[in-house]
Amino acid sequence: MEAAALQRVVAEWLRGPALPELTPRELPLPRLEPPRPILAIAGPRRSGKTFYLFQLIERLLGSGKAVREDILFVDFEDYRLRDFAPEDMDRLLAAFHQLAGRPPRYLFFDEVHRLPHWSRVLRTLHNARKYALVVTGSNTSMLSSRIASELRGRYEDVMVLPFSFREFLAHRRISWDEAMLSTPESGLVLKAFDEYLRWGGFPEVASSPDEREKKGLLQSYFETTYYRDVIDRCRIRARTLLDLLMRNILESYASLFSISAFGAQLKAGGLAGSKRSIADYLRFLEEAFFVATLEKFDYSPRKRMMNPKKVYLTDTGFAVLGGAFSENRGHLLENVVAVELLRRRAHAGYFKGEGECDFIIQKGTRPAEAWQVCWELGPRNEKRELKGLSEAMSVLGLKMPLILTYLQEGTRRVNGEQARVMPVWRWLLESPSRSRR
Repeated sequence: MEAAALQRVVAEWLRGPALPELTPRELPLPRLEPPRPILAIAGPRRSGKTFYLFQLIERLLGSGKAVREDILFVDFEDYRLRDFAPEDMDRLLAAFHQLAGRPPRYLFFDEVHRLPHWSRVLRTLHNARKYALVVTGSNTSMLSSRIASELRGRYEDVMVLPFSFREFLAHRRISWDEAMLSTPESGLVLKAFDEYLRWGGFPEVASSPDEREKKGLLQSYFETTYYRDVIDRCRIRARTLLDLLMRNILESYASLFSISAFGAQLKAGGLAGSKRSIADYLRFLEEAFFVATLEKFDYSPRKRMMNPKKVYLTDTGFAVLGGAFSENRGHLLENVVAVELLRRRAHAGYFKGEGECDFIIQKGTRPAEAWQVCWELGPRNEKRELKGLSEAMSVLGLKMPLILTYLQEGTRRVNGEQARVMPVWRWLLESPSRSRR
C-alpha cells in the first residue's frame, strides 16, 4: 500500500477536530496503560462502538495520561485502506512516528475484522509489549472463545449494543431518580419508554425527531446487515432463502423458531431450503448481531440443540419494518427484556412444557429464577401466564418468580410463593449490578 495514503490517514487523526460530544455509555472503562490484554469491542453496526472508543480516548486525554500524539486511531472501513495488508502495519506505525515525532503507545483500530489475518496482526503487536490495543468489530466472532484461544490469553471483550433504556434517557437528557418515579413526572419516563419500545436504541435513530427518517435509518441498517455482514462476508448464494428468513423473523420475533417447520413451509411454497442451510443462515444472522437466540432450558446439551430456539431482534426498532406495533406489543416487551439480558451477559433459556415460561435465569448450568413477560395480566390471559410460570417453578424447583408487564405493579401468589409484578421500564432502570430484590 502507498505510504502517502497511510500518512494522510494518520495526519487526519493527529490534526483532526476535537472528539464529538458523547452520551457516556454504562460500560467498563478499564485502565489502558500498556502492557495489558487486548480489549475487543463487539456489537452491531451503528450501535456506538466508535463513540465508545472515543469515550476511552477522551478519558485518557482528560486524565493527562496521554496526549493525541500518543494515540493512533484507524478506521479500517476507510475506503483508502481497502488494500491494507498485514505487512502494511509496519508502514502505518512508521508513518505515525514520522508525523507525531514519537511512536504510538495506544492503538485504537475500528472494525479491525476488515484487516486480513487480523488476529495474527494483533498477536504480533501485543507480543511487542509496547502498545495498549483496543479494537472493534461488527461480528460475534470478536466475542468467541475461538478468537480468545487464538490470542492465547491476551484478550478481554466488551459488548456494545444499542442504547439501554438508562442510556436512552441520558441521551435525551431526561433526569430521574427513585422519588421522581413515584410522582406524576414519571409520565416523562413512560413516554420515553414508549418511544424506546417502538424505535429501539440505535443512537442515530434516538437522535432523530422525524419518524420517516427513523424508519429510513433502520431500513439502511437492515440492508447493510443483509448485504455486507451476511451475503458478502458469508458468501451467500441462496439470497431468496436469506431474505425469507429475515422477513419471517421481522414478523415473528420473540417466538419459537423451528427449522423443520420453516423448511416445510418453504417446501409447501415450492421453494428450496435445506435444514442445514436454514440453520447456517440463522447462525450467520446471530453472528452479525441481527438476532439473538435462546435455547429451551434442559440439562442435556443434545436436547437443548434439538429443540426450537426462541429468536429475538437485537434492537426492537427493526420490528417497524415488519408487523404493526399494536399487534406485537407483548412480543416487543419480551424482546426488550431478552436484549437487556444479553447486554448484561446473563445466561438464560426458556421453559416449555404444557405451558411456557419466557425466561429461566441460570447461575452457571443450574436454573435460578423463572420470569414471565406479558403486556398486562387480565381475565383473558392471567390463568395461562401464571400456569406457565407455576409449571416452570415446579419442574425446576424454583422460587422468587418475577412477572414483568408494561404498567402493572403488585404481587401474585404462585406455587405458594409471592411473585413480584413490576413494569419492564422500572426493571430496566435498575442498575445491572443491583439485585432486583
